[in-house]
Amino acid sequence: MDQCYELTIHDAAEALSEKRISSRELTESCLNRIEATQELGAFLHVDPVGALAQADAADERRGRGETCGPLDGVPLGLKDIFLTRDLPTTCASKMLEGFSAPYDGTAVGRLKAAGMVLLGKLNMDEFAMGSSNEHSAYGRALNPWDRERVPGGSSGGSAVAVAAGSVMGALGTDTGGSIRQPAGLTGIVGLKPTYGRVSRYGVIAFASSLDQVGPMTRDVQDCALMLQAIAGYDPKDSTSVEREVPDYSASLEAGVAGMRLGVPKEYFIDGMDSEVRRAVDAAIESYRSLGAEVVEVSLPHTDHGIATYYLIATAEASSNLARFDGVRYGFRREAEGDGLLDMYSNTRGEGFGFEVKRRIMLGTYALSAGYYDAYYLKAQKVRTLVRQDFESALSGVDAIVTPTSPTVAFRVGENAGDPLAMYLTDVFTVGANLAGLPGLSLPCGFNSDGLPIGLQILGRPWDEATLLRIARAYEREHPWCSRRAEL
Repeated sequence: MDQCYELTIHDAAEALSEKRISSRELTESCLNRIEATQELGAFLHVDPVGALAQADAADERRGRGETCGPLDGVPLGLKDIFLTRDLPTTCASKMLEGFSAPYDGTAVGRLKAAGMVLLGKLNMDEFAMGSSNEHSAYGRALNPWDRERVPGGSSGGSAVAVAAGSVMGALGTDTGGSIRQPAGLTGIVGLKPTYGRVSRYGVIAFASSLDQVGPMTRDVQDCALMLQAIAGYDPKDSTSVEREVPDYSASLEAGVAGMRLGVPKEYFIDGMDSEVRRAVDAAIESYRSLGAEVVEVSLPHTDHGIATYYLIATAEASSNLARFDGVRYGFRREAEGDGLLDMYSNTRGEGFGFEVKRRIMLGTYALSAGYYDAYYLKAQKVRTLVRQDFESALSGVDAIVTPTSPTVAFRVGENAGDPLAMYLTDVFTVGANLAGLPGLSLPCGFNSDGLPIGLQILGRPWDEATLLRIARAYEREHPWCSRRAEL
């Protein structure tokens, strides 16, 4: 029982159903694992008392013979960007130090309704701004495969907790790759749904036209189970779309025979790590052997993706983060005397970290008089071209297959002094956010240093089921996800 933290969600659900283990035993195993791996920095807040109470309640439901879903009694974690009643929500920022929301966000509420055991809140880049989890006000998270390397970001704590076995699954958010990139760098599965598929009510906003909520799990089957629980229309979110949610597990095992998969020539660029390229090429060949037709497609505006993304994202961040001014909630630094503007300046200057302040200033500049048309408006026009590229490419294929990241996990501090190099780590992931498309990352091998390599699958709007099916076909033949980091 001490090792039951290693179970996948679907295996744990089966063991719980058959009463081979209890939810309390499962939860205690994960809590012990959290304690044993705390130096990885995955958690910002652990709630053992609440988790064990939820586990006991799940065991009581099962004991009464109530029908229990696959997440009932399963220990999960949440990126600390999700509002949770009675637990702190800090967004890894001093600005929200000590803040506790009076309600649960919709995705959190749906997981609670499904019976999850909430272990705690997970580390992240401050206000989701970063690609390495080095921008947390409460300390960085470390990659369990090599503690001298980053786990990716901004959902780095979620990725670390899943990869290390501290939780059986977690929720993250993806604005430009913040679920898929850390999933790729830590050897787990991460999915960004179609924009509007999962409610963002109760999620602290970074860039409202780009943010999406999604699951991070150990394998594809678990990913389908978590997405099933959180997907669906929510009238509290004006960007939520009223559309039927399919059974994501129904076609998981259908394979890829007869499918057409596109490989974009623009994603195989100079500077890509040679071992990453070999692993992705091998995965593409594996799809051929499984009966899929692989064809080349073109996404000609790929080169403009990073610039377009960082104009739109920073502009929206500048607007969204204006609410953090020390007046209503969170951190406040009083000014000397009675100056309101001085209080604003002192609060925001001290409360926000360097990367957040950098992005606020970039976004404010892009929105300022005289520059709005030249930068923000032009970026929105290029965004339309990027979306049209994907529409054209996906009109002839079932999905697009790419690397998740051009490199494996880089060393802690390696890109700290070069923000452009840091931003370029998202070069393969930002397109899906600009176009509002679903995207999934799963492991497709390891390099010679034993570091995970991620494979990305991008699909048509609302077609997460096909992405999961394609990913599962590869995972079934190449179960890289079963490999665990030695801790």
